[in-house]
Amino acid sequence: MTETRKAIFITGGASGIGRAIAQRFAKGGWFVGIGDVEENGMAETQRLIGSGFSYTQRMDVRHPETWESALNGFSMAAGGRIDVVANNAGIPLGGTLEQYTVEEIERCLDINLKGVIFGAQAALPHLRKTAPGSCLLNTASAAGIYGTSGASVYSATKFGVRALTESLDGEWAAEGIKVRSIMPSFIDTPLLDMLPNAQSNEAVRDKVKAAGLEITPVTDVAEAAWDAVHGDRLHTVVGKTAKRAAFASRWMPGKMRKMARARADALTTD
Repeated sequence: MTETRKAIFITGGASGIGRAIAQRFAKGGWFVGIGDVEENGMAETQRLIGSGFSYTQRMDVRHPETWESALNGFSMAAGGRIDVVANNAGIPLGGTLEQYTVEEIERCLDINLKGVIFGAQAALPHLRKTAPGSCLLNTASAAGIYGTSGASVYSATKFGVRALTESLDGEWAAEGIKVRSIMPSFIDTPLLDMLPNAQSNEAVRDKVKAAGLEITPVTDVAEAAWDAVHGDRLHTVVGKTAKRAAFASRWMPGKMRKMARARADALTTD
């Protein structure tokens, strides 16, 4: 490992979007660090991209001390540099607000929002070393463009990630550190096959199809992540649903509100 080879650390890299981002950056010649709670999944990601291109560490984004340990370990493996930290780990939570348990709400907030904040704090000293041009890349969502019916808490976390991105873009600009987000719609990953909450018996994928929404290939998100890190756009919207939501929320807010209400039944009824 040489000090001139760029390095990216990705949370949630055991599957889905995180794995796809890992593969895309490894293809681009980067050294890839993967953090996740799923060790078998990390091993599979490492197999797909090659162990010579990667480093793994089990971590839980909810705990600041594991962030520090993971980034310090990766920095050593990467020759003392981290160019990008991809704050990608997240979980889905769907259904009506009254269906959620306290535990489900707290877990979603802890992983999707607090984990991203802790990641940003831990990443800052490392990104300072490789600035200008280093980047914090946050995975937000189309649910952070307009509140998604049947996903109120999840939407709240993704609006928070969007706000954090915009705030830190201002705070860190003078240091030459870029802050970016990707905002995908429904992506073809294993998360779609999970139940949205403990009271539901229908997978997220089935609800998406029932609502008449498309599912975007995960490789599209990986390309968007690559473009976000190398470009100037603050938020990169991915997928037809996300792009329609971004357009309608800005130019046709009344229509967007009607669309959200019309989709509520399909997304919340089992």
